[in-house]
Amino acid sequence: MFDALSSTLLFLVFGVAGAVVVAASIRATRLADTIADRTKMGEAMAGGIILGGATSLSGVVVSVTGAASGDASFAVSNAVGGIAAQTLFLALADLIYRRANLEHAAAEPANMFQAVLLLILLSLPIAAISGPEVAFFGIHPVSLLIFAGYLWGVRLATKVRESPMWEPVETHETRHDQPEDSEEPQKSARTPALVFTGLVLVMGVCGWVISQTGGQFITRFGLSSSLVGSLITAVVTSLPELVTTLVAVRRGALQLAVGGIIGGNTFDTLFLVFSDAAYREGSIFHAVGMHDLYWLATGMLMTSILLGGLILRQRQGPARIGIESLLMILFYGLAVGVEVFSRA
Repeated sequence: MFDALSSTLLFLVFGVAGAVVVAASIRATRLADTIADRTKMGEAMAGGIILGGATSLSGVVVSVTGAASGDASFAVSNAVGGIAAQTLFLALADLIYRRANLEHAAAEPANMFQAVLLLILLSLPIAAISGPEVAFFGIHPVSLLIFAGYLWGVRLATKVRESPMWEPVETHETRHDQPEDSEEPQKSARTPALVFTGLVLVMGVCGWVISQTGGQFITRFGLSSSLVGSLITAVVTSLPELVTTLVAVRRGALQLAVGGIIGGNTFDTLFLVFSDAAYREGSIFHAVGMHDLYWLATGMLMTSILLGGLILRQRQGPARIGIESLLMILFYGLAVGVEVFSRA
């Protein structure tokens, strides 16, 4: 159906789908904060599990659809390119939070643990790509390890939040996770959860539309799958994370903002698992190229810098943001430059 659309209509459909995803994510952020208060889950865990997974759904659909169509590079680059872009969003959020460095004010053990988990999960695809070509029913054993590791890691992250073995040093800028309304914990989370589910479904449908138009960009304009996946569909499907992060920071829900990005990125590693299952020409890890591996390494580098910033907890750095934010902006810009000019 998208083959018959003119280029103008194609861009229009792509833009409308992206706008709907963004609008739905704004509402989803407020609901996630409410659900966190009413279920006593906490902002960090709600951001990492509920909000992170919901805002990643459109990206899941893009990667799985690309893999099912046989375009392994498009599926993988959309997943790992989104991780790099979403990590950058925390640096942008740091620019608008002027009281202190965002990573300093949002001190939370669960977020740091999820960053470590993310690095572990991102290292597994590198082992699969560089290792021997092994697959059972077209699925690499590493995909099962990623899936099991994610579930186990979420369980441990919950334990870290409920029974932390250490606490961050309190400063005047430290933001505590407290309900805005003291009566919120006594209210039912059912209605917000139902509305939240509806918004997730809308974002999933829009993700399918974005995947179809992204595929048209590749064939119609002769663009590489890696370029479209890492810099076009990945960024557009990651816009909900940018919006939810900025909205959460404006609301003062700093743990929700940081947890949403890190947890969303951790969830995004499951893109590779689902894509491996959808790709029927063998394991998807054996079909990707060096450009896809490049973006995987970029995501790991930026996550490592973020984790260092969460540990360092610098109050203020260059331009009144943390040094980690400055480095994340720098390295993402370099990565984009290499991707674009290497294709020229």
